Amino acid sequence: MINREIIRIKIVQLTYAYYQNGNKNIDTAEKELFFSLSKAYDLYNYMLALIVAVNKESARRNEVLVQRAKREGTTEPSQKFVFNRFAIQLAENKQLEEFMSTQKSGWDENATFVASLLEKIEQSDIYQDYMNSTDDSYDADRELWRKLYRTFIQDNDEIDSILEDMSLYWNDDKTIVDTFVLKTIKRFEEQNGAKQELLQEWDSEEEKDFARKIFRAAILNADEYQRAMSEASRNWDFSRLAFMDIILMQIAIAEMMTLPNIPISVTINEYVEIAKFYSTPKSAGYINGMLDGIARNLVESGRLAKFIEPKKEKKDYKPKKQITKKND
Repeated sequence: MINREIIRIKIVQLTYAYYQNGNKNIDTAEKELFFSLSKAYDLYNYMLALIVAVNKESARRNEVLVQRAKREGTTEPSQKFVFNRFAIQLAENKQLEEFMSTQKSGWDENATFVASLLEKIEQSDIYQDYMNSTDDSYDADRELWRKLYRTFIQDNDEIDSILEDMSLYWNDDKTIVDTFVLKTIKRFEEQNGAKQELLQEWDSEEEKDFARKIFRAAILNADEYQRAMSEASRNWDFSRLAFMDIILMQIAIAEMMTLPNIPISVTINEYVEIAKFYSTPKSAGYINGMLDGIARNLVESGRLAKFIEPKKEKKDYKPKKQITKKND
């Protein structure tokens, strides 16, 4: 699950923190990096658990209404949403159960929020269309939760606030984690039952090596990379460069120098995107130009054995995804 987008963002955060705190121990910093990455996987499980919590609250409310209807001799409410096959399957998932059993807190501590979320869901057209539909299938149940997640959970400021209180590590993770939750919903199959596999924390050891190599190279070779920045900054006011910009370029150079299989253009584009949310308004264009010049100098001097693609027409730098901006 932990992909290179998450890894790059975490490396930027932890490299910045490395220089901000007084205890500059690379081994300790690396452990913090991997701990921070593991917390992203925790968030993935917590967001799946929120679906279970909403379904549990729905069942509780429905039971109250059923008992009232029996006492008053009125029509009992529909239990279609309560017995949503996907939600029940997720609630019984062995991996999710095992994870939540190890956590000190869960969504029970935010019962008021869960109840209000359920109310919003029940008032929505998505919910009403589902309840009125004659399609009584697992696919329809699963598709309902995909729609509900995208509509009520994916972009929810109240959830963001709750998560920030639960863990400081989750401040920038939810946007990316949401995509993995939606992917998981789509992958669920009824026949797999409680043994349905969730996404693994790490897809391979290669991703761990990617994180470790770039992080260590960025810090251990900082002097060399900053010299490369100075060499390429003749047309730029390098002395006035924001510290975060230096960090971003330092890590980008580490990636170029350490991982020959990644095209230079890919590396530059990734860190330009991160700059849009973590540095100054002008940083994206500045970093793009600087990294292009640095790469060309490194290739021409024989220090970097990579092919440089022809420069494309310059485009305006506009955010394509939302990442919470950190304060310098």
